[in-house]
Amino acid sequence: MILPRSRVAAILLCLALPLTFATAVFAAATQIAKYDFEDGTAQGWYARGDGVTVAATTDAAHGGERSLLTTGRTANWNGASIAPPLEMGVQYAVTAYARLVTGQPAATVALTAQRTSGGTTTFERVGAATVTDAGWVEISGTYSFAAESTLELYAESSDPTGQFYLDDIVITSDTDPGQSGASTDFEGGSAQGWVSRASAVLTVTADQAHGGTRSLLSTGRQDFWDGPSLRVLGKMNKGSKYDLSVWVRLGPDTTAGELGMSIERRTNGTPSYDRVAAPRVIPAGEWVLLKGSYTLAYDVDFLSVYVESSSGTFPFYIDDFALTYVAPKPIQTDIPSVKDTVPFTLGTTVARATTLGEHGQLLTKHFESVTPGNALKWDATEPTEGQFVFTDPDYLVDYAQQNGLEFRGHTLAWHSQTPDWVFKDGDRALTSSPEDKALLLSRLENHIRTVVGRYKGKIKVWDVVNEVVDENQPDGMRRSPWFQITGYDFIRTAFRVAHEVDPAAKLVINDYNTEFPRKRVALFNLVKKLKAEGVPIHAVGHQLHMNIEQAPTAEVEKTIEYFAALGLDQQITELDISVYTDFVSSYTTVPAEVLALQGYRYKELFDVFRRQASRLSSVTIWGLADDSTWLSTFPITRLNPPLLFDDELQAKPAYWGVVDPARLPALVRKQDAPRGTVKLDGSREAEWDMLPDTPIARVGNLSATFQARWSPSGVSVLAEVVDATCDRNDAVTLKVGTTSRTAKRDGSATWYRTKALTGGYRVEASVPATVAAGGTVPFELVAHDAKTGKDITWTGALTLTPQVARTEAAKGTPVLDGVAESLWSKSPEIRTATWVQGTSGATAKVRVLWDNKRLYVLAKVTDPQLSEESPDAYQQDSVEIFVDPENNKTKGYDDDDGQYRISFTNKQTIGGTFDAFGIKDNLKSAVKLVPGGYVVEASIDLPTITPAKGRFLGFDLQVNDATGPTRTAAATWNDPTGQSYLNTARWGVVELAK
Repeated sequence: MILPRSRVAAILLCLALPLTFATAVFAAATQIAKYDFEDGTAQGWYARGDGVTVAATTDAAHGGERSLLTTGRTANWNGASIAPPLEMGVQYAVTAYARLVTGQPAATVALTAQRTSGGTTTFERVGAATVTDAGWVEISGTYSFAAESTLELYAESSDPTGQFYLDDIVITSDTDPGQSGASTDFEGGSAQGWVSRASAVLTVTADQAHGGTRSLLSTGRQDFWDGPSLRVLGKMNKGSKYDLSVWVRLGPDTTAGELGMSIERRTNGTPSYDRVAAPRVIPAGEWVLLKGSYTLAYDVDFLSVYVESSSGTFPFYIDDFALTYVAPKPIQTDIPSVKDTVPFTLGTTVARATTLGEHGQLLTKHFESVTPGNALKWDATEPTEGQFVFTDPDYLVDYAQQNGLEFRGHTLAWHSQTPDWVFKDGDRALTSSPEDKALLLSRLENHIRTVVGRYKGKIKVWDVVNEVVDENQPDGMRRSPWFQITGYDFIRTAFRVAHEVDPAAKLVINDYNTEFPRKRVALFNLVKKLKAEGVPIHAVGHQLHMNIEQAPTAEVEKTIEYFAALGLDQQITELDISVYTDFVSSYTTVPAEVLALQGYRYKELFDVFRRQASRLSSVTIWGLADDSTWLSTFPITRLNPPLLFDDELQAKPAYWGVVDPARLPALVRKQDAPRGTVKLDGSREAEWDMLPDTPIARVGNLSATFQARWSPSGVSVLAEVVDATCDRNDAVTLKVGTTSRTAKRDGSATWYRTKALTGGYRVEASVPATVAAGGTVPFELVAHDAKTGKDITWTGALTLTPQVARTEAAKGTPVLDGVAESLWSKSPEIRTATWVQGTSGATAKVRVLWDNKRLYVLAKVTDPQLSEESPDAYQQDSVEIFVDPENNKTKGYDDDDGQYRISFTNKQTIGGTFDAFGIKDNLKSAVKLVPGGYVVEASIDLPTITPAKGRFLGFDLQVNDATGPTRTAAATWNDPTGQSYLNTARWGVVELAK
């Protein structure tokens, strides 16, 4: 017989309570949940039954000042309910205190679990007691369940209309569910707790499976966020770290889509969302692993993990989900605190999670300043106009004050992470009209007055405007909505208002890539202009998001010295060092030698910072440890540990590079040495100008650069030494293989020549060695300053590469029509004959021209069978032109480096840094089909340099040969690596001639 729910509850109320329930004792109990209602909310408890009301009240309290009052009941099963954070197979102890409202007759108040499993609902007693209005009575018992279930814990009374209070409800366990993890594989045929977030239909299916025979399919989704969700409340402890992973696959008839994994958390019913794994492209027909780490940093009453798409409502599968507790490793307390080893304020980023547990210990041991990564940005503080949210920044500012940490505010005006409403009037986008400009500036002023005013005296440094420079624009200004609507006035207003609100605060203009010459000059000119107008800029912030190769630390030092002329404070605001030199590569495990190189990069940078300490007030490292870095998902999702401490909060070579470089592991550097013939006369001939010099890190005032070439007789070296204290015993020692020779500053011999330079000298030398193409040779260069006794050293190995291909470009401006007029004959013809895929196929004859603004390329392609069948541009018949205007030969792309692809139908695709934002408008082209192939005629703008006779540009060209939908061959002019789209290091060069 099936009983009505009310009758079942009444029967349960009449059951005798076993004594063991009331007296159970748990050894080493772990608190799973506590509800004391002291915050004035119901803390997740909700009404059970129509007309019932539950609310926190100060009318009575067992402990503290508040309890939970239940009124409006009309049946004995009515009461107060919550979805408890309990898991299958664990025994829990539950304790609560109850009291009746004054004037209510005595009644039995019970805690009951409503459990639904396999479509059947049961009601299971947890504990009960006779309760009166005379005082508080304890209700306690134990509870566990053995089948996958949905739970509701509720309090009810034998008096159908009785009103009662609850307080100090505590759930404990002799095990910690927050450490036991969770996994689902759907092999039992059920959804294993996964539920729809909205209208999505979840189906366990055998159609696809990552492991085993089943997976979970989501269909009928109503929005990108709709799909499968698993509640994990109770499975995560506040302050603990967890690894989460799930395998995903596109659903039936779906050919493209991106999927990611996120966390939804609610506090007092208010939802927030945290990304665990950023959406990534899921190739059709493939299972892809989404994974990430998460630290719960909030008190929550709801917690779930879910899979969503970046857009669209396409179906998808999930399988083999795992949530794993990451046991914390104690931080190292026997190593020096980084902050104690530097002569400036050392800071890092802070979020709630980094203030807790071992992260908080690491933070306070090593750093003395904090910058919030996101908590003070506009989208976090004013997501809706006039409605400010300060929960997180209040917490972080209070934390900093309690722990004696300085606080940097970041950031007040930025083109990114600013809500759309800021730049709109209703649904209409703001324009540069006087009315719209005034509206936007008034919003900016109101925002700054509110945010800076709230923390006046507590936040003493502000990044006022962020990333406003674009060195690729004629005036050097980023074309953000701020600038397009207000011009320079948003910068002027931001600084003026911030200074008015808190005159004691230091105000910073902050930007990235200031270590590169063009950005350096553009920002300098902007600050100089604004300072001359009286804009209250107090400091310049250099972000320094660098990598293990670029930019040279000498350029960082040049930037600091260059800005010193403004007489302003300078700060390093967002330092990290990526282990990658490009935006495509990815390691499964970062090699030890790469981590060692990162350590030396940190060492060299902090050498610069210490030398420039009189000009720097602070250095902020953009992240506490590798387990939380923006570079994990930018520009792609990959393993990228850029900080001083690893995922387990332990010191890395990067740490020792800052604190004690003597403890860095030995490093064998690598450098390409192309084949080449030089005249040994101490002059810098064209052969040396074809490639950039390799810098050797400065020690004191001693620094140097070098290049190497090889020929059958040995290795030639050009070294230029900066050493202003001239001494006859200054010297450069070269060791090639086992041969070591020393060249004196004012000497010469058959094997070397020297030449005086302003502030230093040059050595050109040739050292015999056994060499062969494709081989390596040990190499060491030591520059010695006799006056100070200091040495600088480069130790490593030279990789002997083929001669760099070189061509000339005559000056002239052709008509872009796909027809080779006579002007082209002024330049020599080169050919694509270096096969990077296949051994035969389409080739091209190529000529290059230049004028005062552009480089021009003519490619006559021999390819009798043409195809654009593939949806991938690189697998279509096409020509790719590679241009490095500054010929930096880096293992990545600079902002003005470009990959310009032109298909035989003149379809263009462009590759470069950050989606080619700096070069996307540089290309113009014309294509003409001819018997046996096609002709490409192209122009490429060169806005970042001044073209001139004798200048070298990095240059290469590749022809792609497609057969049907697949690229079957590819040939370049010079680069043999097949990696031209990733880095510029092995491109050839073009010299601008008459």
